[in-house]
Amino acid sequence: MIKRYTRPEMGAIWEDKNRFQKWLDVEIAVCEVWTELGKIPSKALKRIKEKASFSVDRIDEIEKVVKHDVIAFLTSVSDSIGKDSRFVHMGLTSYDVVDTALSLLIKESLEKIRKDTVSLNSVLKEQALKYKKTVMVGRTHGVHAEPITFGVKIAVWYEEIKRHIKRIDQALDNISVGRIAGAVGTYIHLDPQVEVKSLKKLGLKPAKASTQILQRDRHAEVISVLALLCASMDKFAQEIRHLQKTETLEVEESFTKGQKGSSAMPHKKNPVRTERISGLARIPRGNLQIALENIPLWHERDISHSSAERIILPDTFIVTDYLLSETTKIINNWNVKPERMRENINLTHGLVFSQRVLLALTQKGLSREDAYQLVQKNSFKAWDKKLNFIDLLKADSDITKNLTQEEIEDCFSLEPYLDKIDYIFDKVFSHES
Repeated sequence: MIKRYTRPEMGAIWEDKNRFQKWLDVEIAVCEVWTELGKIPSKALKRIKEKASFSVDRIDEIEKVVKHDVIAFLTSVSDSIGKDSRFVHMGLTSYDVVDTALSLLIKESLEKIRKDTVSLNSVLKEQALKYKKTVMVGRTHGVHAEPITFGVKIAVWYEEIKRHIKRIDQALDNISVGRIAGAVGTYIHLDPQVEVKSLKKLGLKPAKASTQILQRDRHAEVISVLALLCASMDKFAQEIRHLQKTETLEVEESFTKGQKGSSAMPHKKNPVRTERISGLARIPRGNLQIALENIPLWHERDISHSSAERIILPDTFIVTDYLLSETTKIINNWNVKPERMRENINLTHGLVFSQRVLLALTQKGLSREDAYQLVQKNSFKAWDKKLNFIDLLKADSDITKNLTQEEIEDCFSLEPYLDKIDYIFDKVFSHES
């Protein structure tokens, strides 16, 4: 596990103690159903439930000898139960327990991820509404395009996270299954009702068909959903990093008291947290490749997936959990600079209004090609010689014979760029409570 970035709640889910507890929960649920079916005496079940426990250290000690984690676990549990331990694991194979318990671990983790993702979107909504009419320059290919608002940029992020929440819900449904079907999934030593009833006790559904394991497309879907979510947070982080560049300086990460940006240059305020997000977001994307490789296994199963899953599942959940926390904090506490955004709109001497001039000319009867040539000629001159675009237009007789001075000035107003912002926000937020 990635210890440095492990938050306590998510970390505890993937610790050995909780994993073995989930194994024990499965074993107890199966014993309860066997008792209902008359295969285990009720007094024996009572003693099993009262006594059943395990020691992580003891399991580790036994596993070093037997080289089998489930056998080591069962031996430790048997030590606590005594003679009634003969009823534990009756008719089961290891992965009846391991895979069913793994679904419980993933479900518990995904539910936490969902909660934190909803919290992130709540912050995004708040920020989008706050900066709804805060005008800034839009950029395509890294080059100034036309004015937008910072709120619209964040509303796009909000919609993206809403899609991730839907994906999480779908993944939750597909992973909330277990299997208690015996060594190759044929119930040869089990009553199928053991599976149905014990999984219901555990809050899971039975897989309609399985081999010795649950099929790994389910687990790959979970990793895929987390990788997509982290990719979006990487996208947000990258945007903040670009906006914090000295030449831009429209948004900054918060800089706390006592924080230092560089060991050599005291003036530095670096976007270290968003850079960390971009770095760590690569881990789930890499782990997704492993999860996809785990889908094809030999016949009813081999063990090649198991060792990799012990790394990629906890690490992917831990990283995603950490990134959600960091992204939410950064966006909730960032330093937004509306005045700088206004300054940067004027950085190109008015060139961001070129399309409005182009359209104004075509509305006067010029062909698009002729209008484009006139506007582009003056645009390049303004940029190359650092002249005001509007002044060049007013001095160009080919322009002024089609547009009045007032019509030219109207093309340089920011107000029209705000006209449809309410429409966008209504689409995004109108059905929100």
